[in-house]
Amino acid sequence: MKTYFINSIRFVLLILIQVLILNQFNVFGYINPIIYPLLIILLPFNIKSVQKLILAFILGISMDIFEDSGGIHAAATLTIAYLRPLFLRNAFGLSYDYQTLKFYNAPFRERFIYVSLMVLVHHTVLFSLEIFSVDHLLYFIEKTIYSSIFSILLIIITLNLIRKNSK
Repeated sequence: MKTYFINSIRFVLLILIQVLILNQFNVFGYINPIIYPLLIILLPFNIKSVQKLILAFILGISMDIFEDSGGIHAAATLTIAYLRPLFLRNAFGLSYDYQTLKFYNAPFRERFIYVSLMVLVHHTVLFSLEIFSVDHLLYFIEKTIYSSIFSILLIIITLNLIRKNSK
């Protein structure tokens, strides 16, 4: 019951931070920090697939409603939620396979790889659906790379702040 409450608070906070603060930043036309995938990143490792996909859809469609973006956020969050076990296995290896993984006890390198994979795939899907034109391929690549780097840094900083507050 405690995890449902914590995830509900995270859901509301991440959506509000994204919509009210981070969506107002658009540096050089390429950098748009996106932090709401942090909810999918921090989900419990033993969550059922159906619950995970439903939560990802609700998160994405909430962002789509606020931004009037026609489902691109829902597609991106569903993609990373579906691929999450693959990313966990690649980043954490046997710790994930044997269900002995504690996210904050894992080495920084493994957490960084996991966050980077999730954010990079999320941004690739999001911006490819947003731009949706081969004519703007360079713009798509630049926006994906720059926004991914900035979002990864922001998420890692947020994870470290959450960790320090929970100790």
